[in-house]
Amino acid sequence: MNVKNGMWVAAMGIALMAGPWIAWGQDEKMSDIELALGQTVYVPVYSHIYSGDRERQIPLAVTLSIRNTDPANGIRLAMVDYYDSHGKLLKAYLKEPLALDPMSTIRYVIKQSDLSGGSGANFLVRWMSDKPINIPIIESINISTMSQLGISFSSRGQAIRMP
Repeated sequence: MNVKNGMWVAAMGIALMAGPWIAWGQDEKMSDIELALGQTVYVPVYSHIYSGDRERQIPLAVTLSIRNTDPANGIRLAMVDYYDSHGKLLKAYLKEPLALDPMSTIRYVIKQSDLSGGSGANFLVRWMSDKPINIPIIESINISTMSQLGISFSSRGQAIRMP
């Protein structure tokens, strides 16, 4: 192989290694990332769902997962409230604000035997930060493994305006 061909091969190798990084940098613009100082988030959860023509109840265990996606800044949770299908507050999980470190996660679990929330249960989560940060991921994981039946699904939270 002569020097000219060797340089071409080396240049191609460098371009192939750099390619994904260059493409990532060009595709993802910082202006496309939504930042916020805080939100109130509605998260649908299901303490049970219905199956079949006779609407047989299938109880579900629920995990509410709150994930701080910001690698440099913490958030404060001001409210984690659990409501039933009729909008009645069943449990307020926080008595005072709770700090959540960068890239950390906290979870709250509703036992499968607790059917008090119903099929229209939900959480309201209020979070805040001192400066604009990456918006946390707040979702529920609903699961049941009864007999030979296995059901699981997640529901992503939706930011809402509070009065």
